[in-house]
Amino acid sequence: MSTALVTGVSRRAGIGFALARRFLDRGDRVVVSSWAPHDAGQPWGADDLAAVLAELGDPPHVPADLADPAAPARLVAAAREAVGPLTTLVANHARSARGRLADVTAAELDLSFAVNTRATLLLVQAFAAQYEPVAGPGSVVLFTSGQHRGPMADELPYAVSKGAVQQMTLSLADELADAGITVTCVNPGPTDTGWAGPELADAVARAMPRGRWNTPEEAAAVVSWLTGPDATSVTGQTIDAEGGFRRWR
Repeated sequence: MSTALVTGVSRRAGIGFALARRFLDRGDRVVVSSWAPHDAGQPWGADDLAAVLAELGDPPHVPADLADPAAPARLVAAAREAVGPLTTLVANHARSARGRLADVTAAELDLSFAVNTRATLLLVQAFAAQYEPVAGPGSVVLFTSGQHRGPMADELPYAVSKGAVQQMTLSLADELADAGITVTCVNPGPTDTGWAGPELADAVARAMPRGRWNTPEEAAAVVSWLTGPDATSVTGQTIDAEGGFRRWR
């Protein structure tokens, strides 16, 4: 049984929710975190957090604004206090930010890097500092997007900050290997979390061999394997779980 912290658990349609449910179903002790104001400012809107947590069986929840540089350490400390020494960290949170080159602002770049890149690195730092090998094998899973597979020119703040997450994976894996902690990164590909409009949803579905988007549950299944006993030899890798997405079609 693992003790896990999963960030970005704010919407029942999201990957974070599927991750938390998957871990809970396999008997893990799970702490979840989210920051509802981000969703509230997006086109898809915020979910009912009480309902989200109720459907998960009301696991410990720690709200965290990961734009605050002190928030990652506080979050890890609160999670450890709730369930004991953590053996698993899944940094699933993300700040979505659109903008082509002419539209990019320093403020949006700073905020995207703060949430998507800096907070992820600081979460791993705090997780590693509290990790106790006797608690069980350690695993960290980070989330990137598809920017290393094809251009995302209309989402530059998001793409470049998520690209940094993908690039940090190998170095973190090397840093933590001797401590018995694996570090991997997942690119879940086009995943239906309710954010895409009808035109984009149709275009992407036609570029998927199965004729549909990936599901949050499929992403959670990949993470479940990466954090389980059968994947202890896998570290430093980016797993492109895109379902065969033919982005050039």
